[in-house]
Formats: sequence, C-alpha cells, structure tokens
Amino acid sequence: MPTVIVNKAIYCNGVRETISGDISDAFSAARARGDCFLWIGLHEPTQEEFDLITSEVKLHPLAVEDAIHAHQRPKLERYDDTLFMVLKPLMYVEETSDIEVGEINLFLGDDFFISVRHGQANPLSGVRQRVESDPDLLAAGPAGVLYAICDQVVDTYSQVSHEVEHDLIALERRVFSGEHTDVTADIYSLKREVLEFRAAQDPLVPVLEEIVKGRVTLCAGTRDQFRDVLDHLLRVDAQVDEHNELLTSALSAHLALVGREQSTVAMQQNADMRKISSWAALIAVPTMIAGIYGMNFDYMPELHWLLGYPLSLTVMVIAVLIVHRLLRKSGWL
Repeated sequence: MPTVIVNKAIYCNGVRETISGDISDAFSAARARGDCFLWIGLHEPTQEEFDLITSEVKLHPLAVEDAIHAHQRPKLERYDDTLFMVLKPLMYVEETSDIEVGEINLFLGDDFFISVRHGQANPLSGVRQRVESDPDLLAAGPAGVLYAICDQVVDTYSQVSHEVEHDLIALERRVFSGEHTDVTADIYSLKREVLEFRAAQDPLVPVLEEIVKGRVTLCAGTRDQFRDVLDHLLRVDAQVDEHNELLTSALSAHLALVGREQSTVAMQQNADMRKISSWAALIAVPTMIAGIYGMNFDYMPELHWLLGYPLSLTVMVIAVLIVHRLLRKSGWL
C-alpha cells in the first residue's frame, strides 16, 4: 500500500516510533505494549487497498464504504468502540477566488487512529508535526489527534472566511461605484461559493456540540480543547451567515440600480420620442395645407384669388403656433 499510505507511525509515551514492518505487525506491536496508539494516514484508497486495514481493525462496512467513496456531509457516528467522523476541509484559490472542498474520514479507537483524505484541500502533514511536538496532545491519544485535526480545519475555515469577506467588499464597491457594470454573474458565483462553505461547516456544529457535552466517551479528556474549537466554529458560522445575507442584499441593490438605470434610459428615450413626434406634427400641419393647394385641379376655391398665397402662409403659421402651444402645454416640448 505504499501509494496510498501517506504516513504511518506508532506513538508511545509521547514519542514517535517508525513502523519497520507491515501494517499487521504495527497493530500487533501497539496492542502488545498497551500504552501506544497507531496513526495511519491514507489518501484516496480503493476497496482492495483498504481491506488490509479492515482486516486488522474491525471497522463497520458502512463506515468503510463512506470513507472509500467519500462525498459525505460532516458527521459523527459510533460503531461499538469505534468512532467515525467526517470533516470537510476547505482551500481558497487566490487566482480564481474559488473554494475547493476536500474530505477527511477519520476512524479512531483506543489504540488506533486512521485518517482517509480525499482531494488536496488541507493536507494533514502540518497537523502531524504539531501533534508530535506537543506531548499533551500525544498523551491524550487518538482523541488528541482528533482535536488537532478539527482545530486545523476550523482555523482554515476562518482564513477562508476572511478571503470571502475581501471578495465581498470588492463586489460591493463595484455595485455602488456608479460605473453601471453588470456584476450579477460575479455575485451569483461568490454566493455559490458561500453556500458550499456553509455546507462544509454548518453540519460540523452539532458534531462538536456532541463532544463538548460529554456524549462521546472516547473524547472525554479533551472536552475543553473541543470547546475552544466549537467557539471558533460558531464565530465562523455567524460570519458565513452574514456573508450570505450581504450577498443577497448586494444582489438586490445591484438589480435595483440596474432597473433604475434602465428606467432612466427608457424615460429619456420616451422623452426623445415625444419631442421627435412633436416636431413631426409641427411639420405635418403646413405640409398638409401645402399639399392640398399643390394639387393640379382646375376648380379650387381661392385658387386665382389675389390674397390666396399670403393667406395660406398666414394659416400655416397660425396652425403651427396653435399646435406648438398645445404640445408645450402637454409637456411634449
């Protein structure tokens, strides 16, 4: 299993001991000494690759299936003396402002800790170094490792939340910049990332509450540490809710501004059309009179009258003035 085992070691009395034999020998050595636990880290194992672990530790088939196929929501399940926990670590991609979601499946008992990681978000190498440098965490056994991983995941949530806040502030500035650029797609994109964020962290709240309330016997000695993690998670949870509400408000404000701009443009176009129509009406009146007297009929009233021409011009001017006054009075001009 060298391709899927990221790291493996036995921890006895706060000291790491490298495994020299196979996994079976390591489990036997840890159980024989009685004061040790085995930590094995796996990355995206197949069913066949995980069978060796399953043969040494009696893991529940449903939990094993979840760990292999992933795509689970954060949860905590008990199977006899074994705990199965699912975490959703996050990673913020600076170049695209996207949030990548990974998954960590954890099995822990009295003398073993098995981590199964999917995706590249939040690798556990830093957590292992932290645990190995802290004798108190090692003394707590698998529960101490579980606390360190949860603490690292929640700290990453806080960092991602700050990055999302920066993106949100930038979007708000674009919405109210007065440049009238369409940022609807960007708002929807960030809102989708925030919803993925919420799906990763929100179900973890009741999980940690179960541990803090003392309902998980295996983690009884680390309740105070988990209480601190829960406090940080609740703070992040409130921030994510605020981000979601602000994005909804920003979208509503943007749509209102776009609608107002479109309404202003429509009103201006309507005013322009009324002016054009008014001038067309003013031109139509003398055109109609001239068109009538431009007909080549022999018998027309006042056709050979001496005052016919000045009278027709006077009628045109008077008619245009009347129409102009009516249009001004109605607000069309």
